[in-house]
Order: sequence, then structure tokens, then C-alpha cells
Amino acid sequence: MATGALPTARPASGFRFDRGLAIQSLVALITLGLVVLPLLPVLYQAFLDRPLYDAEAAFSIGNFARLASTPRFGGIMLNTAYFAVLATVVAQVLGVISAILIGRTDLPGRAFFGEMLLWPLFLSHLVLAFGWFTMYGPSGYVTLFVKGLVGVEPWNLYTVTGMGVVAGIAQAPLAYLYCIVSARTADPSLEDAARSVGANPWRILVSVTLPLMRPAIIYGTIMNFVIAIEMLSIPLVFGGPVQIELFTTYLYHEVFGQSTPDYSLVAAASFVMLALVIGLMALQGRLMRDSGRFVTVGGKASRPRRFALGPWKWVAFAGLMIYVVFGIVVILGGLILRSFTVLLSPLMPIWNLFTLANYEVIAAYPVYARSIWNTIAIAGIGSLVGTVLIAMIAIVANRSAFPWRRQLEYLAVLPRAIPGFIAGIGIFYAMGLFPPLGWLRNTIWLLMIAYIMRYLPTGFGAISPALAQLGADLDRSARTVGADWWRTSRSIVLPLLSPALFSCFALLFIHFLKEYVTAVFLFAPGSEVIGTTMLQFWINGDNGPVSALASIQILITVVFVYTARKLLGVKIYG
Repeated sequence: MATGALPTARPASGFRFDRGLAIQSLVALITLGLVVLPLLPVLYQAFLDRPLYDAEAAFSIGNFARLASTPRFGGIMLNTAYFAVLATVVAQVLGVISAILIGRTDLPGRAFFGEMLLWPLFLSHLVLAFGWFTMYGPSGYVTLFVKGLVGVEPWNLYTVTGMGVVAGIAQAPLAYLYCIVSARTADPSLEDAARSVGANPWRILVSVTLPLMRPAIIYGTIMNFVIAIEMLSIPLVFGGPVQIELFTTYLYHEVFGQSTPDYSLVAAASFVMLALVIGLMALQGRLMRDSGRFVTVGGKASRPRRFALGPWKWVAFAGLMIYVVFGIVVILGGLILRSFTVLLSPLMPIWNLFTLANYEVIAAYPVYARSIWNTIAIAGIGSLVGTVLIAMIAIVANRSAFPWRRQLEYLAVLPRAIPGFIAGIGIFYAMGLFPPLGWLRNTIWLLMIAYIMRYLPTGFGAISPALAQLGADLDRSARTVGADWWRTSRSIVLPLLSPALFSCFALLFIHFLKEYVTAVFLFAPGSEVIGTTMLQFWINGDNGPVSALASIQILITVVFVYTARKLLGVKIYG
């Protein structure tokens, strides 16, 4: 009797359309297309001896041999490795120390420091690089001021070491973000046990607290190393004038510095970089495999005891304040001040240099104003579309019986290993490889697609944990009254996910607002964004309009973050 009731026993005419399976398949196909879109053309072009749109192109591995035989390639790789290692070390040391001081000690002003350290995460590296250039460059305000006091130039950022230090300070907030939660939730019973056997605070910190933070430190180290490798702005701003090349600036100059770009060589270099980043991500996964050994949060309520620093707390306070003032406040304040002056120099009174000409230049030319509106449109519409897609991916991967749901989840986090400039180059190639997509060329819609693909893992990370907290009983209850998968997802799951959806939208908006690396390879007249326009101003030596555009981007970011956090209660970065 039971067998006769199964759908498979019914004749072919009894076929029923499963809208749940249809929607799940559509979501999976869209995700597959988004992720494959930039990867396939890069991999294909890397093994062709001519541009992929050339009908006579043939398979070849000669591109890799030519890349290895490039005279300056060895130096570029060494520069990149040194830059990435130095930036990672500086970022991790500053970030871990800040997390411990704010999360585990009685440091005065912990809330203030915790808030200030998050703000660089809301801004692009391009804005931070221009801020450093304005204040600490050879003609920077602080550089000239100190030089006037001591008689010699105090530092030189136009070196790989200088660039590495700048990148490390800029990335320290990310290391702090990864470590602060781990520091705050360290198991107090382990530290109390160490105290009971006479261990002093320093010994407890080194022997108990730091080892418990090992997963966060490893994760932050790998992520900062990957970000340093794919960083374009700081090597371009400080290395470009003295012809110091890193991997990203090498690709940038190969594409934009040649009358006829060598697309095969660029694709081969991108392939090498992609393999390196994927290898680092695999290493990260391997190192994090035993992270369960470091679980310290259980069902038993506990409150970690803060380390008493005694008189040293004022030393720590001064050290952290120096970092906040000179690493964040001075560069952002100086950049805004520069936007209202003809030039910024300690040798001349600032009040004699005030002007609105930098903003008038932006307002006078439609192309500059258009870059602002394009950026806002991409951030607003793109974030909305991205949030809808990511929510559907998360629901299919976590709350459905879709046969390939696990593969879909892996696909959604794969773009984390695709650097922004490779995504840009790959989609640029895709326009030649897939002619039906040609209508997207030179439009902001292409940038939206690229941005959504690039930040799929960011949005997925905001929604997936919230989805995991919803009990499966909700789904089963809906099914018992006849609701199918889509009705259950639409009427029960999605409304309960509203806070996570708002967080996802806010995160995507901020990332889309500050993104420029992907856009560098894709923008055209009519689809400019703030980042690409700032780069064009900087290449032409117009530092005033660069500062004005950067200040406008900072203002938009501040207004959005304040509105999202204070008025709407959206959580951004924790």
C-alpha cells in the first residue's frame, strides 16, 4: 500500500512542478555564473598565445616562461613578499596588543579606543594612502614640521619598508577586530588557576591568554597577508614615483602603461597570484582545523577578570592614544583640511590658504560629480540586490534539501580567494569571451555585478550565523499546515532574519562605497566611481581635488554608518 502511494509510481502525466527546487536551482546557477565569470577567462587567457578574442589564438604555456624570464620579475616578487610580511607583522602586533589592552585590562578609555579603531575599516585604502601622503609624504605637513625642528627628513615612505609600515598601520584595525572577541571571552577559570599557583599577570598573559587567542591570531595573520599581497593603492601612491614595483602595480602598469597590453602575460601573472592566494586560504583552513581545542565559551556563566595594569595603564593609554592620533586622526583630519586649502604647509599660515576651489572643480565638471552619484547608486542598488541574492544562497545552503547545497556554500565563499584586481581583469576578459554580455560594457551594472561577486563571502558571513540560530522546528511547523519550502522561507525564515539582512546590506554598502581596485579595470566614460576619479586626479598631480573627493567619500561613510548604527540599530563589524 505504501509503495502505491509514492509519486514515482504515478504515470508521466502526473508530473508536478516543484517551485522550491526551481528557485533553488536558479539561485545555484546565478551563483555559479557570478563566480565563474571572472575566473574562467583568466584561466583560459593564461594558456593562449594571443588575446582570447583573436581567432588565431592557440594553446600555449609559453606565457609562464615569459613571465619567469621577465628581468624585473624576481625583484617584484621579493618586493611583494617583503612588503606583505612587514605589513602583516606590523598590523598583527598593533592589532593584538590593542585587543588585549581594550579587551582584557583596566585601560582607561576602552570604549573610546574601541570605537576609534573601527573607523579605518569603513574607509578605502586609497583614502588612507592619500591621507598618509598629505601628512607624512616628502612634502607632507607633519614631515616638513618635524624636518623644521630636527633639520633632516625624519622618514622616507618611498621605500618598500616605508610602504610596509604604512600598510601595516592601516591594517591593524582588522587584526584588532579579529582578536577583540577572543580576548573578551577568554575563560577566566584558566587564568584564575594560573593565579592560584603564583603566576604574575605577564606570565598569565603569555602562557594562558595569548595561546587562547591563537585561532584569531592565525586567521588575522593569513587575512592581512592576503590583503597586503592584493593591495594596490599604497604601493601605487608611494612606489610609483620612485618606480618600485610590487605585483599589483606591475599588473596595473602592464594594463594601463602599455599602448598594446600583453593580455596573455597579465593573465599568466594573475593565474600565479590566484594560485598563491588560494594556497594561503587552504593553509588557513588547515591551521584552523583544530580550533575546537580553543573553545572557552560554554553554558556556565562567567565574567573574565581584567588584568590590573597599575601605573602602567597610563603608559599603555599614552601609547594607544599616540597610535589613534597619528595613525587615524591626523591623516583623516589632514586630508579634510587639505581639501579646503590651496596647499598644506607649516611654512605658511593655514588661514591664508583657505579656498573652496577644490570643491568647485568637482562641481563644475559633470564627469566628476557623476562619479559620486555612480558610487552612491552602485552602493545603494548593488547592496540591495546583493543582499537578496546572498539571503537566498544562505537559505538554500542551510534550510533546504537541495542536492548541491554544500557545494553552493563552498561556491559562495570562494570569492574570498579572488583578489579584486583579478576579478576586474577576469570580468574585463569575460566581455570579450562572452559576446552576449557586451551590452554590460561601460555601464555601472557591470561594476555592480563585479562588486556583488567579490563580496559574496562578506554578506554570507553576516547572514549564515543568524540563520543557524533559527530552530528547524519553525520549518517543520509550517510544513505540517501545508506550506512548501518557498512559502516557509518567505513567510517565516526571511522575516526572522531581518536584523541580519540589515547588517548584510550595511556591510555591502560600505564595501561597495570604498571599492576601487575592481573598478580600475572595468570603468569607462560614464561609469566612473569616486576611487577611479581620485586615481586620475592623483596621476595628473591634482592633489586638492583628490582631497576633496576623499573628504566627500568620508562624509558619505560617516553619515551612513551613523544612521545605520545609531538610528536603525544595525550592527556593523560586531
